Amino acid sequence: MDQPKVTPIHPPVLNSTGQFMDAVAGSDVEVFDNANSVPAPVSDEWLDQLASGLSESGWMSLDVRERLGDPLIQALREEVAILDRTDAMKRAGIGRGTDLVRDRSVRRDRIAWLQGFTAPQSQLFEFLGAIQQGLNQRLFLGLKRFETHYATYHPGDFYKRHLDSFQGRASRVVSLVLYLNEDWSADDGGELQVFNQDSDSEVCGLVLPEAGRMVLFMSEEIPHEVLPANRTRYSLACWFRQDEVPLPL
Repeated sequence: MDQPKVTPIHPPVLNSTGQFMDAVAGSDVEVFDNANSVPAPVSDEWLDQLASGLSESGWMSLDVRERLGDPLIQALREEVAILDRTDAMKRAGIGRGTDLVRDRSVRRDRIAWLQGFTAPQSQLFEFLGAIQQGLNQRLFLGLKRFETHYATYHPGDFYKRHLDSFQGRASRVVSLVLYLNEDWSADDGGELQVFNQDSDSEVCGLVLPEAGRMVLFMSEEIPHEVLPANRTRYSLACWFRQDEVPLPL
């Protein structure tokens, strides 16, 4: 079985020591202690659960807080929070490369791509790589790499109903979202609303973006939207892809 492949897309925002570059952060960052953040193993039984959820309904939501560990989730939240505070995140758009359009009537989040250079990102990438390999073994998806970015939604920000990949494009195949928000309540908004792929009006899921909550779904099949947030909302999005060469972002 081929090892999961991660293809760098952007120049690194963060350096390999786990500290933000001075130009980005402007201040010191608490060093992530890898030794005190050992996640639970990605077991065959757990990967079977992911594969079953995708094959049966096309999407699933589950709590991975114990699997990733609180220190890792906190470290990822601190990274995106610093990027947000220092205006290092870019306004997100629709499409890729020369087709990229920044339409604030459709989406208003800001993003920063991950490269895996910091200790928290490296540990996260091991977790994502295990998922990629596990889904390939069970569902024969032919996933060759993944890409991932942080996302920040400020109060009032949203992302209207959409698919993560066009039908037949065979690029983004499986989408994953990991939420990083402590003490999030329904009054804070920002839920992920999932629609029935066979019915334009039927909502089949509403996911609160609380820390350690992960959503996995088929990129070409599951329509979804991010409802307006009432406080700053942090998350991490990942796409497992079949193509080998990244398109310009």
